[in-house]
Amino acid sequence: MMKKLWYNVLFACFVFLTGCSGFLDVVPDNDIETIETDFEKRENAEVWLKSCYVFLTVNVAESAGNPAYLGADEYCGAEYVRTKNAGLVPALFIGDGLQMAQSPYCNVWHKNQYFAAIRYCNIFLEHIDGVYNMEADEKALWKAEVKAVKAFYYFDLMRRYGPIVLVDKNIDANVSMEEMIQSRRPIDECVDAIVKLCDEAMGELPYMSAKPTDHSLYFNKEAVVTLKALTLLYAASPLFNGNASLQNFVNRNGEKLFPAYDKEKWKRAALACDTALLICKAAGKELISGTGSAPSPLLNKLMDIERTWIGDGYSSKESILTVNNSDSYDYLTSMTLVYSPSQSDGYYDAASYGCLGAPMKMVEMFYTEHGVPITEDKQWVASKYSMSKEADEKYRDVLPLGVDVLSLHRRREPRFYAMIAADRSQWYRAYTTGGEVTYKGVDIKVRQNEVLGTKLKRYDESTPQNITGYWIKKWLSSDIPFRNYHTALKNSLKNPRYIFRLAELYLAAAEAWNEYLDVPDDRVYDPLDKVRTRAGILEVREAWQAYAKNPDKVTTKAGMREIIQQEWNIEFAFEGRRYWNLRRWMTAPEELNAPQYGWNVLSSTERGFYCDYDQPMIVWKKRKFEAPKDYFTPIRSEDIQISDIVQNPGW
Repeated sequence: MMKKLWYNVLFACFVFLTGCSGFLDVVPDNDIETIETDFEKRENAEVWLKSCYVFLTVNVAESAGNPAYLGADEYCGAEYVRTKNAGLVPALFIGDGLQMAQSPYCNVWHKNQYFAAIRYCNIFLEHIDGVYNMEADEKALWKAEVKAVKAFYYFDLMRRYGPIVLVDKNIDANVSMEEMIQSRRPIDECVDAIVKLCDEAMGELPYMSAKPTDHSLYFNKEAVVTLKALTLLYAASPLFNGNASLQNFVNRNGEKLFPAYDKEKWKRAALACDTALLICKAAGKELISGTGSAPSPLLNKLMDIERTWIGDGYSSKESILTVNNSDSYDYLTSMTLVYSPSQSDGYYDAASYGCLGAPMKMVEMFYTEHGVPITEDKQWVASKYSMSKEADEKYRDVLPLGVDVLSLHRRREPRFYAMIAADRSQWYRAYTTGGEVTYKGVDIKVRQNEVLGTKLKRYDESTPQNITGYWIKKWLSSDIPFRNYHTALKNSLKNPRYIFRLAELYLAAAEAWNEYLDVPDDRVYDPLDKVRTRAGILEVREAWQAYAKNPDKVTTKAGMREIIQQEWNIEFAFEGRRYWNLRRWMTAPEELNAPQYGWNVLSSTERGFYCDYDQPMIVWKKRKFEAPKDYFTPIRSEDIQISDIVQNPGW
């Protein structure tokens, strides 16, 4: 039994994320027979520490295990990505309304998933004091790192499943069956357990900058206070706070699992966000800005925005918690990187699928250059689906000047150009020409038979195709040429995934204060403006009062709620936040039941591609979200039968 457990630990460690020298030297010299002997020596105890963290990587950092990346409506693909990569992109089936209780997609409520991770954490915490060749302060640090990651597993379980089973200590295998059967605990208890672990860890954890190199990818002080703040934000949100549809949901003991509404939870979350921001400031964290060396202010702003997800390896000033994407074959990158079947052109990458694009909803979600929605800007283009020419030098190498482009693609905010590669726009990036790498505005031409368009005249389930006409730039580096992109990415040794970044705390603070206050004030506007300023747009009151058709919207609680939610959707587009946010805001039924739209990618003509300049066409119909059923992931049916746990409503 113990050997089997040890082999599981070793396997976990072998796939753990690394990025720092010496971070994965974990193979033991001899077989280990008991847990007690595992914790005699520091080197063996460190194996356990690493095993506690591996589940964070596999289920959160990597796109295949985290439903938030592909389970909402940010990405759009046809049958190819589902049939050829079904085991790699299971979350796409969630967005299609195909989640199931028999074998749930992205399932972590399992003895070999998060509950194994929690078991490893508990074993570590119970035995680390027995290690003889460690100093007390190092033991305290390692304990704090494990308490923090255990708190994260609770948090991720809660946002996926709602009320969870809390495992303060491992249950002895010799106890009675009745003692082994555990009940799901009320949401407030789950939140309190997470907060308690965070508070206990906080006092022992140093800032990321003060941690030893081989522990830089474990929790730090700023990360654990961020986890606490976000937990309280979720607890205050409509899904968990006063959810009328779940007021009668009880556990096997008849205890009510969801609380009545409590406005004060918003204040608690707001204060926690403010505290976390102060600690992040003390830790040297700041929004990435002023990092570019491109030939124009706009191009430099695009580089700032790109580095919020690419960063500078593992030392990004904006990253609060970083792990390395150990997946040597980054599926988010490969599925959004342009597919080229020609080995002779500058776009060829053998590892590229190029079968996911941005749907029209995401394209139109970004603001105009004035920092307001396209439906609100009274000075924006007259007809978004008509053709027009750009003449402003500001947009050189972003749009071709003096050439017809779709008006929808003109005069948009910098984040639009940093994240979306639209037809007849340009992407300033590294490009291989004659064996030499140069930077230039690469033309984005995506109509049928063009270099970035499909080579076929029909939709083909056996061939990678972008079916919307929009490529996604997020997760791609403009410093690496398209050709052989994945080889260069692997050789760069820079493939971080940021679990938390500073902009998230600013938006969380703005949201929490807005929901608590009767009328928004600087506590709402100031953190929101931090994100907007870095994005290269006007502060929110200035933008709305100068350019919006409804300027008073910015002065009301309800108006600011919509504005803040759109800011979340833009700043973290394609980054795995929208999935959770639509659920905790309880707006998912309105958002996730609509078909996905794009252009006619099978047309080689301008008029045909843009659907006679009328409106986009439906490119993917299979969309379904059923409330309240789909707010939470179902627990696997077999586990329900074995454990006598109550199932989530609707399943």
